[in-house]
Amino acid sequence: MGSNIKLKDINKRISLMAEKEFTGRKIVFGDGNVNSKILLIGEAPGANEEKEGRPFVGKAGKNLTEFMESIKIDRSELYITNVVKIRPYRISPKTGRAINRAPDNNEKALFTPFLYEEIEAVNPEIVVTLGNVPLQAVLNDKSVSIGEYHGKLINFMGRNIFPLYHPAAVIYNRALKEIYTNDLKELREYVKRMGVDINE
Repeated sequence: MGSNIKLKDINKRISLMAEKEFTGRKIVFGDGNVNSKILLIGEAPGANEEKEGRPFVGKAGKNLTEFMESIKIDRSELYITNVVKIRPYRISPKTGRAINRAPDNNEKALFTPFLYEEIEAVNPEIVVTLGNVPLQAVLNDKSVSIGEYHGKLINFMGRNIFPLYHPAAVIYNRALKEIYTNDLKELREYVKRMGVDINE
């Protein structure tokens, strides 16, 4: 069974679960090259992603695209998804409008099994986690932190995991820019070492 067919089946089952658990909410599925050797995993969609139905299309997505291009990897070569496929939000007491929040334990528990299936379906050479939520989900360990593991290749259950800070973290903390740049250089070296074709 090809990656595309497997992913369609997974997405269908995600839809059935979400209809039951999160009635009326828009689902943002993974997107990109289903045969990619590099799979990127974020936390959850925000308002822009919910609106467009694609992961990483807001400001963090712009950052991510620029970061990848800095190491000569085009977004079109990647498969990008999130742990949670609906936008987690709360209502602001000041404005009465929906604002983003981190996914809660229930949301993570419901979506994470599908994430594992998604990783198997794409079967990448390297899984890049963006921030704490995907790192903890992929390693199945709530105690791990991105501050400890960023920029280091981890072999877990036969998979190569490379944790990066979430691209949004660099927006809020400019001091991370240099760390992020160095981690990206490390990622490029690992990708090249694995024989994954990237532009020179």
